[in-house]
Amino acid sequence: MGRKGERFVKIPSYFRCPISLEVMKSPVSLCTGVTYDRISIQRWLDSGNTTCPATRQNLPSTDLVPNLTLQRLIHLWSSPPSSSSAAAAVPHLNRGDDILRELRSSAADPLPALRKLVEFFSDDENDEFEKNNLVNAGGCAAVLVSVLARKNDDEEAGLETSEAAIRVLALILTSDFIEEANTKIAISALVSDLNALVSTLVSVLKKGSSLESRIDAATVLESVLGLPEAAKAKLVIAEKEEVIAELIRLIGPSDDKGTMDRRAVQAGLGCLAGIAEVRRARVRIARLGVVPAVTRVLAAKAEVLPAAAAERAMRVMEAAAGCAEGRAAICEAAEESVGAVTGRMMKAGREGAEAAVAVLWTVCHLFRDRRAVEAAAAANGGLTKLLLLMQSGCSPAARQMTADLLKIFRVNSKSCLPGYDTKTIHIMPF
Repeated sequence: MGRKGERFVKIPSYFRCPISLEVMKSPVSLCTGVTYDRISIQRWLDSGNTTCPATRQNLPSTDLVPNLTLQRLIHLWSSPPSSSSAAAAVPHLNRGDDILRELRSSAADPLPALRKLVEFFSDDENDEFEKNNLVNAGGCAAVLVSVLARKNDDEEAGLETSEAAIRVLALILTSDFIEEANTKIAISALVSDLNALVSTLVSVLKKGSSLESRIDAATVLESVLGLPEAAKAKLVIAEKEEVIAELIRLIGPSDDKGTMDRRAVQAGLGCLAGIAEVRRARVRIARLGVVPAVTRVLAAKAEVLPAAAAERAMRVMEAAAGCAEGRAAICEAAEESVGAVTGRMMKAGREGAEAAVAVLWTVCHLFRDRRAVEAAAAANGGLTKLLLLMQSGCSPAARQMTADLLKIFRVNSKSCLPGYDTKTIHIMPF
């Protein structure tokens, strides 16, 4: 039995988490179809369990999908009666709509309200239905954009305000409990004043008080770049060299010891991969030094560069190889760059592996650079990786490029040596 208002009522069984047996605050579903409270199932998974607690089935995926329908039902069921006495008994302190109202009216100093919003969206105890409603009906993103567009004579205070507003936006855009439709609403609000937004993001990327703030700025930028409806925004962003320069800096070392931050690398690569899709931006990216930066990233440890991030890195390198400036940078430091591409090829997912082959094919086969060929031939296990890729069901284009690369090398029982002649017009199969 549970208490609702002043009455004791029976709690519907499907409102209870199978683990905690309490009413779920944030219901999420596993791939088995069973729904749990987020905190309970996350604790189960973090303990090393790889099965569904209810069904005991092995989990091919541990992704948690918000059950928004059940969330709404619980919200409606738990809402107090709509009477004045009941409403008076409901505490409204720090509720999202009240905070947003405070933010709208705080023309002098929006920072306190922004900090409350950060806390509101970060707190798992707050109702996810209310968070979504704040983004949708409340127009939270539009209010945040208006805050970012305000001029502030105090540069330090202005930067702090911008960081807080961008932090709220990053939470809205990356939290899996925010519905996709509401995420699109937020991004639409962002692109409504793109120049002001980009100017603020660049300012935080340059002068952010912490690495966390710079990551938030890149996260917001990546969300804008990734939305098909924001194609025009991508063109505008791709023209801004200062944005590209700061993103390249973000994927580099985060301290004097040369340490790379995983989240910074992922956010920076996500933005660069989006910008690199704009063909005319590729020369600009190459000139600003993306090739050596991505080479360092590809050579980093696996905990810094998981497969998804490695795929993005390969896509950026492929884009760079598509222009003369990028190819020159790859071939100038072929031992490092080609070696890094070959070394990470099979750890970047299928699309990443195919992008790696495209890089090697461009510099070794299409443009026939001896330095690149020698580096590819010297790469440990390079030939084996190419053969494995051919057998892995890759795309027809990748298969043909792989076959072209294999023709460059003559294989004997001991080693893989370059059988390459710059005067040869056509290379026969071995």
